[in-house]
Amino acid sequence: MAKLVECVPNFSEGRNKKVIDAIAEAISSTEGCSLLDVDPGSSTNRTVYTFVGSPQAVVEGALNAARTAFPLIDMTKHSGEHPRIGAMDVCPFIPVQNVTMEDCVNCANIFAQHLTDVLHVPESHTKVNKTHCRFSKVYLYGEAARKENKRSLPSVRAGEYEALSEKLKRTEWAPDYGPAAFVPSWGATVAGARKFLVAYNINLLSTKEQAHRIALDIREQGRSKDQPGRLKKVQGMGWYLEEANIAQVSTNILDFELTPVHAVYEEVCSAAKDLNLPVVGSQIVGIMPLRAVLDCADFYIQRDRLFIVEEEHKVRLVISKLGLDSLGPFVAKEKIIEYMVERTEEDKRLVSLSLQQFVRSVGARTAAPGGGSVSAAVAAMGAALGAMVGQMTYGKRQFDSLDSIMRRLIPPFHQAMNELLVMVDADSKAFSRYMGQP
Repeated sequence: MAKLVECVPNFSEGRNKKVIDAIAEAISSTEGCSLLDVDPGSSTNRTVYTFVGSPQAVVEGALNAARTAFPLIDMTKHSGEHPRIGAMDVCPFIPVQNVTMEDCVNCANIFAQHLTDVLHVPESHTKVNKTHCRFSKVYLYGEAARKENKRSLPSVRAGEYEALSEKLKRTEWAPDYGPAAFVPSWGATVAGARKFLVAYNINLLSTKEQAHRIALDIREQGRSKDQPGRLKKVQGMGWYLEEANIAQVSTNILDFELTPVHAVYEEVCSAAKDLNLPVVGSQIVGIMPLRAVLDCADFYIQRDRLFIVEEEHKVRLVISKLGLDSLGPFVAKEKIIEYMVERTEEDKRLVSLSLQQFVRSVGARTAAPGGGSVSAAVAAMGAALGAMVGQMTYGKRQFDSLDSIMRRLIPPFHQAMNELLVMVDADSKAFSRYMGQP
C-alpha cells in the first residue's frame, strides 16, 4: 500500500482568482501530488488547499505553492475575518495511509528547512541590511512543536500579523527556522503535523457578536481559564460571512473521535435555542474523513431509531441532518477524503474490474490475484445473498411481524459483505509485498 500524506496549506488570499488558480496549478503540476480540493473564502480572504502524495511529493508540492505565492500575495494589504500570521499562513502534514505521525513531523521539518534555505527576498522588501535575506520565518506547531508554547496554533497566531514585528523581538517567540527579521510582505508560516482536523462552521441568522458568544461557550478554551468551554479539542470563534449574509460559529475540531462533528452541531443548536436564534445548516471547509461522517450517521440512526445500512444512505442522512448543502452542494466524492483517494486509485483495484476481467486476471500467468482474493470475493457474494434475502423481506406489509428480526439480521450480512470486498484487494497486495513486487 502506497504511503500517503495529506497537506493542507492555507494561503491569505481568497478573492483574486488568478492568484488562487496559480497556487493550485503549482501544486497539481508537482509530480506525485494529487490536488483534492481548493476552498476559497471571500470574507475570510483565505483559501484552503488539500492535496495528497508521498511524503517527498507533498513537501515539494508545498514548496512549489510557496514559491508561487510569494510574489503574488502582499500581507501589508491583507484583511479578512480569519486569524492569520502570514501569506502562507499554516501548512500542516497529516498521516493518511501507511505513514506515521513521526513521518509527518519529519515532513514539517524538511519543509520548514527548505522554505527558509531556498526562498529569498530582495533587500527592498526587508529592513535587514543584506543584499538578500532568508525571508521565511517558520514556527513548528502540533506534534512537530519543539516548545509547549508553540504547540497550539491559536497561541502561535495570537496578535496575528499586525503584532508579528513586535512578537519576533521576544526570545520565547523566535521562529524555529529562519531569522527573526520581519518581512512585511510575507509575514510568517506555521508548519506542523497533526491528526485529521475537521474545519466545521455552523450557520446562524444572527449577528457576528451572537455567534462569537456561542463560540466562546462551546470551545475548549472557553472565555478564560476560569470559564472553560464545553467541548474538548474544539477551537471556535464567531464571524459574519458577507457573501452568504449569515453569521457562523466557525470551529476546528482537532479530534473528531473525542468530540464528533454531530456533538458540535447539537451543542451549537442548543446554545442558539437558548438565545432564540435559528440555525440554518452548516458547512465543511475543505474535506473530511469518512469515519467522521459515519459516526454522525450512527448517532442519528440510534437517536431516531432509524434503519439504514447502505453507506451512501448514511452519508445522505448526515448531509440532511447537519444541512451540509445549505451554502452549496455537498458532493461526497469531492468532500470525503477516502472517496477522493479511492477515485485516484480506481484503475488499480481488483473490485473495480468487471466479473469477466477479474476471472481472467485470476487465470493469467501471475501468482496474484490468487486463492485469497477469490475466496474473499466468493464469501462477499455469499454475504450479499444473505443481505438480499433480508432486504426483500424487510419493509413489506405481509412480513411486518419480521421487521424487528430483519433489522437485527441484515446489518451483519451487509457489514461482512463490505469487509470481504476490501479483502479482495488486500490479499493480493499483501502477497505482492511478501514477494517484493511493486
